[in-house]
Amino acid sequence: METASSNQVVQVALLQMQCGPSKQVNVERALESIAQAASRGVDVLCLPELFAGTYPCQSEDHACFDEAEPLDGATAQALQASAQEQGIVLIGSLFERRAPGLFHNSAVVYDADGTRRGVYRKMHIPDDPLYYEKFYFTPGDLGFTAPRTSLGKLGVCVCWDQWFPEAARLTALAGAQIIFYPTAIGWHPSEKAEYGAAQHDAWETMMRSHAIANGVFVAAVNRVGVEGDLEFWGAAFVADPAGRILARASHEHPELLIVPCDLALIEATRTHWPFLRDRRVDAYGGLLSRWLDDGVAET
Repeated sequence: METASSNQVVQVALLQMQCGPSKQVNVERALESIAQAASRGVDVLCLPELFAGTYPCQSEDHACFDEAEPLDGATAQALQASAQEQGIVLIGSLFERRAPGLFHNSAVVYDADGTRRGVYRKMHIPDDPLYYEKFYFTPGDLGFTAPRTSLGKLGVCVCWDQWFPEAARLTALAGAQIIFYPTAIGWHPSEKAEYGAAQHDAWETMMRSHAIANGVFVAAVNRVGVEGDLEFWGAAFVADPAGRILARASHEHPELLIVPCDLALIEATRTHWPFLRDRRVDAYGGLLSRWLDDGVAET
């Protein structure tokens, strides 16, 4: 972790979007919002998961692969140019075409001069009703990292990764001061009345716990609106290293959420709650096992 001075305040922006079927419209809308954020003094902006289109994984449709692009494709180039032009760090989530028949759910980190500092490929791939991501995406192979940018070290995980404490821990151990979670999560309309509040609360609570356990800022950005059979619940938020919600967007509307984050809080929090100091790294070997049977590690 880089040492933050008492005045090292980073202006974090989360762009909560309503995404439509036109890639051109979605990308242009994102670029306009990035420019607006930069004019308001933002230092880093994160886009939602797979922002360039409607969420593709509600069904298993081979035609959706046509929307994928390489990491030097048109959408990536537009984001890179925007980061350089606006002078902000930019995190964009892409449907990556790595090779014929090989696709990833990826996030790219561009520095304020347009340099690509890192790529994260989503490690945990869900396969649930309306979230058939295993049909589309190969699990990531780049591990959990925290690319160094002009603002410090920033970590990125993607959506389903947010439920796994191991992912947040390893990203924090790589030095991340802020962990960003580009997300596409919502309600099944038939379940919303009975389970909706609990589902959203679990999602937010899980990421707040990552902030607390690791002494980092956590920033989660979602989309909004109804797409097919899903109602995306928005509620983008930023939590500080004590897990306090600094700001939260609405459930219903597109929003540019801007939140100042004082990185000096990381050092202060970790010295008062020294969880990293007291970890028993000698006793955690069982985490490498799929299951423990009577205390014996199994693979």
